[in-house]
Amino acid sequence: MRLAVPDLVSPSYFPAIAAIDLGLAREEGLDVELELLYPVTDAAEALRTGKIDFLAGAAHAPMHAFPGWRGAKLVAALSQNMYWFLVVRPGLSLETLPGSRIGAAPGPDLGLRRLLATAGIAGVDIGPVPATEGAGTSFGLAAAQSLAAGLIDGFWANGMGAELAVLDGTGHVVLDARRGDGPPGTEAYTFPALAVTDETIDRNPDAVAAMTRAIVRAQAVLTAEPDRATEVGRRLFPAREASLIASLVRRDVPFYDPRITPEAAAALVAFGQDAGLLDAPAGYDSVVSRSFRDLWTVPRA
Repeated sequence: MRLAVPDLVSPSYFPAIAAIDLGLAREEGLDVELELLYPVTDAAEALRTGKIDFLAGAAHAPMHAFPGWRGAKLVAALSQNMYWFLVVRPGLSLETLPGSRIGAAPGPDLGLRRLLATAGIAGVDIGPVPATEGAGTSFGLAAAQSLAAGLIDGFWANGMGAELAVLDGTGHVVLDARRGDGPPGTEAYTFPALAVTDETIDRNPDAVAAMTRAIVRAQAVLTAEPDRATEVGRRLFPAREASLIASLVRRDVPFYDPRITPEAAAALVAFGQDAGLLDAPAGYDSVVSRSFRDLWTVPRA
């Protein structure tokens, strides 16, 4: 089977990456190939057409390819809350953001657009980051490089891209969505999640359960031993990013919770409506599969 992530060199979807690379999915009896498929909107379409079996991406991604949340479900959260950072060049701030050029990937850009609108910040040019076309793109790395080159004034991207810009002195974080820097409620717009089609759930529920268990186990392993992330990074990341991933995972482990609550689903649906992805409300059972909820609370040690 095939699992796609829209960004690989990143902490965003790391529990899914670790579940495969550390052999946890294999221990659950599942043979899964990890694939980088950027952007998440294309990955959602690949899920719809059956090119991939699992999508570990933004929870709102299925809305891009499954109108009205028909045909796909979320089966577990990889972590909680919206997980991107707004990083801008030195000298720029939230107050001086109007008129600036901010790079954001298709799909995640909707979170920034809604957040800035809610905060009353207008006049920001949000668009693609140069040189991010193609299946092999790790967006955060490309965004950090474009900021360093002066091609953009800032970016909305994952913790790895943010860390690189801060360490290199080419940018600073002005908004950490996950930890509540935005207006109240904006941190709940979306979150990293595992999505599958209804067809896969019906046809192969054991495989979906196995992947869910592997992710819950990966969350537990990384929570107990964040340094295990380094061995994954050494196999999959460039050397510098491999040396940084454990510290980023350690920072994120308080959010490693597989549960998708009714409140989280309702906030996600409200965001989808506000962002123009949904034209009518969707209930919890349209968004989340109840079939695997018991796996969220099994012992993770």
